[in-house]
Amino acid sequence: MGGISGEREVSLKSGKAVARSLREGGYRVEEVDLGISMVEQLIALRDRIDVAFIALHGRFGEDGTVQGVLELLGIPYTGSGVLASALAMDKRMSKTVFRSQGIPVAEDVVVSAAEVETIGLRRVAEGVAVDLGFPCMVKPNREGSTLGSTRANNTEELERAIQEALAFDDLLLVERYIRGRELTVGLLGERPEALPVLEVIASKGIYDYQCKYTKGMTEYIVPAPISGGLAQELQRLAVRAHRALGCEGVSRVDFMVDENGKVYCLEINTIPGMTELSLVPKAAAAAGYTFLETVETILRTARLKGGARKGTEG
Repeated sequence: MGGISGEREVSLKSGKAVARSLREGGYRVEEVDLGISMVEQLIALRDRIDVAFIALHGRFGEDGTVQGVLELLGIPYTGSGVLASALAMDKRMSKTVFRSQGIPVAEDVVVSAAEVETIGLRRVAEGVAVDLGFPCMVKPNREGSTLGSTRANNTEELERAIQEALAFDDLLLVERYIRGRELTVGLLGERPEALPVLEVIASKGIYDYQCKYTKGMTEYIVPAPISGGLAQELQRLAVRAHRALGCEGVSRVDFMVDENGKVYCLEINTIPGMTELSLVPKAAAAAGYTFLETVETILRTARLKGGARKGTEG
């Protein structure tokens, strides 16, 4: 838990909640707050732990980086492997895979820091405006928890949003804004099992970092008040997205359903939050799981994904 991404504080809360639950369930748990020397920390732990339960969020934890180190060290770990983690963290690449599998996604334009530097911010913004129109959403390509994400309603706001997002990543995704309902589907276990659909109603209209992690700013409804047909469609698409990227153990797939009932897959989270405000535990509770049962279900799926084994030399 912890790590060095912008989601460090949330990760610490997730890790502590998981650790507390596992201890109550009789497990021996060591809390590991990974810092800048994470490789050395994991090497030191190699012979003392059986399984790594990953509660890291964001870069250097959810993007395949730590997963690669654990593979090299032969330490079984929860969640998705290196490739699936990297694909899911990269919005552009995951959307490319989703499109190839017939999973509907929002129209987008990719903007790079190099492009902005070469032709100028104003020309880039004007080009995006022609391609997508307004409003639109500007997102860093490889950040989680909506960090650096902003809605732009005109060219001036778009310029500011691009500048702000470039502080998080040198590659951005600008998407056509979808007005409608935000719904999410958690996936749990080996099959995986699609949990009840949850609806997110943010007080600010956009489910941003503040709304996600501030009590009282967001209403969560599970099961979502939608038709059975739509619920089944969202669960089906969530499982397809999970499998398309090769995810394992647990994930959460976020959707928008527009005013005409059309579904769009926004993204997939391979290490969703495990705090008191987090969505997967809420959906799992609606399916009859206690928090410990949810954590144990994830724990049981822990394995090495690349074939390495503890003690392998060479």
